[in-house]
Formats: sequence, structure tokens, C-alpha cells
Amino acid sequence: MRKLTFIAGLAIGYVLGTRAGRERYEQLRKTARDLSQTSAVQSATRGAKQAAGSAANKAGQAVADRVGDRLPNSVTDRIPYLSNRGGTLDDWDSQG
Repeated sequence: MRKLTFIAGLAIGYVLGTRAGRERYEQLRKTARDLSQTSAVQSATRGAKQAAGSAANKAGQAVADRVGDRLPNSVTDRIPYLSNRGGTLDDWDSQG
């Protein structure tokens, strides 16, 4: 029954999407792009990124404190946070 519902939803979405056409798609895309450039959205995005970074750092520190010393070097050498032990989220970004 779930598969049938899923397939029906896909079919309805496809039909509605094709009826809307390329013009509507471009209009929605432009609206989304314009919205993402507003200062309120930019500010919220920065705040969310900082909050996520802080949470990731806390989680990484908790993992490093509890199991970091017990992990084999083959594992800790591949994880920047564990190999630096004082690392930050920025260390993850610099690994490419």
C-alpha cells in the first residue's frame, strides 16, 4: 500500500510540475534566490552555522575526552579533531 501511495504521489507531482511549466519554475527559482539574499536570511544562516559549529565542537570534545586515547592511531590520524586534541571545527574545513 505504501508503494502505491508513493507512486501516486510521484505521478501527481510530475503532472502538476509539468503543467506549471518552465516559466513558473524560473519564477520560483528567482523568488527563492532573492529571499536567500535578504539580510534577515543571511543573519539567520550565520547564526545557524555558528550554533552548529559550537555544537560540533562540544560533541567532538566529548568524544575525544571519552574515547580519543583508546582509539588506534590509524583512526586518530584520519580525524583532524582527534589528532590535534585542541582542534576546532575550522580544522575540519581546512582538510579540503
